[in-house]
Amino acid sequence: MRLIFKLILLFLLLTFAFVIVYEICGQSFESLFSQERCIEWFSRIKPLAWIIGIVLLISDILLPVPATGIMAALGAVYGPWGGGAASAAGSVCAGLIGYFIAKFFGQKASTRIASQEEVERFKLFFDRWGSYAVILSRIMPIIPEVTAILAGFSGMNFRRFLLALTAGSLPVSFLFFWMGSYSGFKPGIGILLAVLLPAFLWPFFIKLTKV
Repeated sequence: MRLIFKLILLFLLLTFAFVIVYEICGQSFESLFSQERCIEWFSRIKPLAWIIGIVLLISDILLPVPATGIMAALGAVYGPWGGGAASAAGSVCAGLIGYFIAKFFGQKASTRIASQEEVERFKLFFDRWGSYAVILSRIMPIIPEVTAILAGFSGMNFRRFLLALTAGSLPVSFLFFWMGSYSGFKPGIGILLAVLLPAFLWPFFIKLTKV
């Protein structure tokens, strides 16, 4: 089987697994951690709420936690920079955990589904194009977890993954914090800028940093 078909199949299988989890218990988590409930909850325990918010965002790698609502709630409770920083920290940590889990278990599993040559090509493919997938996925549901796992599974260069993860997480996190901080805020073109601007600037950034 050609490498591209194996990649597509792996992506679809991972996405399907996450969708099943969301279908089974997604509504319960949406109700339990809705933006309104989180704002009320975080307001009562404000000194510690940012830690809980980060932990909830990290758990999104495995559980159907409504990350956007939690980010907006953090913005509503902590205001401009505090909410955005906590949201970005949780999002980046979730991606890192998914990456390292997949990298730890993926090294053995990869040799069972692909030849050594395909494994090397998989890594080269993800080193070249995976950064865009990581950046663009941060605004979407489910897909961020899948891309982080695929990046770890492929053995993608860690520095490049971390930079792409941060570049994708920061603008998205601050976008949702603005939505929570300012009632009536309409994201509009902000959503496109939060995703497309980092992707557009990525090649120039790579040349400057030589990662």
